[in-house]
Amino acid sequence: MFDYDKEAERYDVSRGGEPRAAAAASAVLGLIPEGTGNLLDIACGTGIVTRRLAEAGLDVAGADAAYGMLRRAAERVPGRVVLADTRQLPFPDASFGAVTAVWLLHLLDDAERVVAEAARVLRPGGVFVTTVDKAASHDVRSDIDAVMAPRPRRAARDRDDLVGSFADRHALIPAGRACFRGYGQGRAPARAAADVRRGWYTLLPPGGPLTEKLALRLEQLPDQHVPRPDPKFKLRAFRKPGGGPAVRPPGSGA
Repeated sequence: MFDYDKEAERYDVSRGGEPRAAAAASAVLGLIPEGTGNLLDIACGTGIVTRRLAEAGLDVAGADAAYGMLRRAAERVPGRVVLADTRQLPFPDASFGAVTAVWLLHLLDDAERVVAEAARVLRPGGVFVTTVDKAASHDVRSDIDAVMAPRPRRAARDRDDLVGSFADRHALIPAGRACFRGYGQGRAPARAAADVRRGWYTLLPPGGPLTEKLALRLEQLPDQHVPRPDPKFKLRAFRKPGGGPAVRPPGSGA
């Protein structure tokens, strides 16, 4: 896994910045029932999405385990963030009307613990919203994807059906789906080659024979600095039973 303390300074610029954050926040908010008072954004990172959730009128708290990322978040949502392991949250049971985890579960071997903690701190009737299938979302059927197809892959820890099974085991029920565009994250061959060489793919160690072979193939593709299509990320929402009738956002399917 990357050192997110070191990544903090360039994180937003390298991942779509404000346009991507706006798209993510809008999609998340579309899955949050009306009348939700407070929300916990776990793995809030630099707070670029967290701030937009707060601006929508929610009483927002953020939690992240990387100090460097959290320092940036504290500038965007001062007094609202805490340094914490998202698998062991420092909040009492039934504290929040909503919990969000955007771009987190794919990083963790024990992703179910995050779902369990989200279920614990949710009030009855509250909603947990998370991204799923992140790695698959980046495969836009481009020439870059064709070159990278032979790379070794970890089993996806945020696979849609797997996350659904985690939710079911912790008494959360399906409450909606959404997707949003990853603005600015369409990859160009030159950047993709640089990412391969710097260890972006955890099973391709820098300097390894396959790493170098794939990087060289990427450097031979046409339009080296032309980004390919942006990915589209998927969200799922799950509700904790109880708390009266749920208010389902218009157009959301279970």
